[in-house]
Amino acid sequence: MNIRNRHLILLAAVLAGCSTTPLVSPKSQNLASQDIHQQALVIDAHADIEIPSNYSIYVGEDGRSRVEPAKLRVGQVDAVVMTISKSLIPRTAEGYAAARATANEELQAVLDLTADPDDDLVLIKSSSELVTSVEHDQHGLILGFQNAAMLGEDVDGIDEFYAAGVRMFALTHLGHNSYADSSRPFFIAELGKHEPESEHGGLSDLGRQAIQRINELGAMVDVSQLSKQATLQAAALSTAPVIASHSNVRAITDVTRSLSNEEIDLIAEKGGVVHVTPFRAYMYDSSDAELDTKIRAARRTAGIMEDYYYPFELYWEMDDPIAKRTFLTTVSDLIGPGSLDLLVDHIDYIVQRVGIEHVGIGSDFNHGGGVEGFQDASEAANITTKLIERGYTQEQINLIWGGNFLRVWKAAEQASRHPAN
Repeated sequence: MNIRNRHLILLAAVLAGCSTTPLVSPKSQNLASQDIHQQALVIDAHADIEIPSNYSIYVGEDGRSRVEPAKLRVGQVDAVVMTISKSLIPRTAEGYAAARATANEELQAVLDLTADPDDDLVLIKSSSELVTSVEHDQHGLILGFQNAAMLGEDVDGIDEFYAAGVRMFALTHLGHNSYADSSRPFFIAELGKHEPESEHGGLSDLGRQAIQRINELGAMVDVSQLSKQATLQAAALSTAPVIASHSNVRAITDVTRSLSNEEIDLIAEKGGVVHVTPFRAYMYDSSDAELDTKIRAARRTAGIMEDYYYPFELYWEMDDPIAKRTFLTTVSDLIGPGSLDLLVDHIDYIVQRVGIEHVGIGSDFNHGGGVEGFQDASEAANITTKLIERGYTQEQINLIWGGNFLRVWKAAEQASRHPAN
């Protein structure tokens, strides 16, 4: 049996709800790392959309998206969630209109990619379409959405984005909005202070309506970026398992963007998946007292609040571009380049706490994600190699890379009142 056929058998088993049954023989578990990676269903649960004409500090050294088609092919990434995203949206008619315009531009950029025959990319709108794309050796794009403020105050906007192909929705990004509290209240420059830690006590009534509508459509609820209380409420309220598309473990990295044990436990109890991310500010050892002291000193030198939600927080309030770059470089050097070992430490923690069925990977490429050995999609196989070194089996690697994501997507479709497209 060849690699591709075994790959499809694994997919079929996941779709049939058999993700915990051994799927491979002991002999096949001894395949070379590259063969194991090729066999796995490889899904990146979160990357940001790059507009080619817009300048970005987050692209690769080649000036191109870290998940461009050529890099997906080299890394054998079967699909990536491309996320329409916008932060810091003023709650005014003008702010909502500008955010919607950005969302439409990013949506069109993804549609343009899938329309180019040279890229051989497909827009995937259902779990069954994902299987079909793998059968045809195609690479797929799944549309995500982050920050419901782009909808204004109208939950019906969810239907419009769903109709355009969006299948995963996160309610917040940086700062609270009318739908939910964020894990990162932003700094209000004119008041010289942060937003309150909580505005709604988690989800607002509008946010609860949004969760209900996402469920009804059969899309996935993404809890990354939500406050702890909002995450717990969303996981409890949702009629389908939820996903954290790019979040890490707070017990290792004590920043508000990371998930507490309570959040991880409830997400798993409800059948969901936490996708760890190679974002250095969410994966360093925050118990390192010497490092903490140095980061706080760098913030004082830059004139930024010493307390912080994560090390790079508040750099955008700095007006002097030279001072801003100096601060970012200083903190970046203190945290270091990150490593695959640190990333897998977070995977190990979740596996040991709640089980192999509840962890995945979301790169946050094009918005700061990337560590040594996994700087873009072309290096995805390096994670597989590291997982093998840690003792993970072929079956377990398949679940981590994409089987768990696929199971949640299918569960969301099955819980829906709306047929999958």
